Amino acid sequence: MIEQTGVEISILNMTPTAAGKVHELLAQENDPSLGLRIFVAGGGCSGLQYGMTLDEEQDGDTVIMQQGFKVLVDEMSVSYINGSEVDYVDSLMGAGFTVNNPNAVSSCGCGHSFKTAEASSEARSCGCGH
Repeated sequence: MIEQTGVEISILNMTPTAAGKVHELLAQENDPSLGLRIFVAGGGCSGLQYGMTLDEEQDGDTVIMQQGFKVLVDEMSVSYINGSEVDYVDSLMGAGFTVNNPNAVSSCGCGHSFKTAEASSEARSCGCGH
């Protein structure tokens, strides 16, 4: 949580469905030092893409407690995901985590790739089938 003018603002929220899936994954690993790392990297059909992995806390990480587990975000990724919501969707098109990001001016139909206002306006095709 970040405190801004006396009001607590969450960097990231997770739906109960997403949190339940993370709990399942962490239970399979049976390692209390692990948390869910969420990061942003270059690539994807919209210019930037989300990544998630189970990892240990690193120097410089922002640690967000979410529904009983740690979410780890590196320094570079914090500004990209600030205010986002992570969900877990299980549909006929497949299952996986998606990110609803208010900082994205456009995103891919798969919920894994996005573009910010600062990114270039070049068009790219979506490689995820959407």
